[in-house]
Amino acid sequence: MRVKILGSGAGGGFPQWNCACANCRALRAGTFHGKARTQAQLAISADTSSWFLLGASPDLRTQIEANPELHPREGLRQSPICGAVLANGDIDHVLGLLLLRELQPLRVYATDSIRRILTEDNSMFAMLQRVPNQVTWTTFAPGTIFPLQNPTGEDFGLRCRTFSLGTHYPAYVAADRQSQLNSGEASLGLIVESPSGKRLAYMPAVPQIDNLLLQEFESVDVLLFDGTFWSDDELIRIQGSGQTARQMGHVPVSSDDGSLSRLAGLRRPRKIYIHINNTNPMLNEAGPEYRRVRESGWEIAEDGWQFDL
Repeated sequence: MRVKILGSGAGGGFPQWNCACANCRALRAGTFHGKARTQAQLAISADTSSWFLLGASPDLRTQIEANPELHPREGLRQSPICGAVLANGDIDHVLGLLLLRELQPLRVYATDSIRRILTEDNSMFAMLQRVPNQVTWTTFAPGTIFPLQNPTGEDFGLRCRTFSLGTHYPAYVAADRQSQLNSGEASLGLIVESPSGKRLAYMPAVPQIDNLLLQEFESVDVLLFDGTFWSDDELIRIQGSGQTARQMGHVPVSSDDGSLSRLAGLRRPRKIYIHINNTNPMLNEAGPEYRRVRESGWEIAEDGWQFDL
């Protein structure tokens, strides 16, 4: 399985369009010791010809153009992208589907709750249903294992399993609609197994780390983990108001109960932080936070990385 990190930033990317924090100012001024990032997006393939997306980033068009493997190859209208797996309904995780609306057949995997939000509550997503079989929705329940197949049902040997991580739906989902949905389908972690038996965990939004999660991580070969915020009060300190990282559904990297400490005992997987917010000081490759992460055996994902499992 080839894994391509198309985007590694949190919602809004880095720099964020309306942010003048120290990181964004320095990056725009050309004095920042670090790299720009688009919004988090993975693409995976068992044969490097047919690709599946994990999520659907608002930056997807730019990411496709930056990666020749995702360019059309045959005929006037064609794409090697044949499907997407949705782990939640967040705007920065699903908006990219609307960029794939040009009548290209796709298979989209989602829980029933996320499918209902997008197809029943949001009229814009009707653009994905303008012609028969434009998008084939395939629903799954958390905890089940399902194959990744193209719209015609061709199986490439990739197996995906999801499990519930959070119970909060995005703010755009009305309260009465949320009461009708399964809270365990709100936010999921993904584990994808390659035909070789190697396993990838994709966890861009993790509100807490428990022992069951630690056991899951010891069974994978590569862990792409929530690196959104360095500290729990990061946004409050920078903006003067707002929510903590944990209130937003993200365990912070630092502190005694942060991910850097809680996951220090993991031995098997290659550990990579992804979904990094523009305010996170570990983006600064000349800073102490960056050095601490690297010295702890972690990597910090960058747009354009790829590896094989």
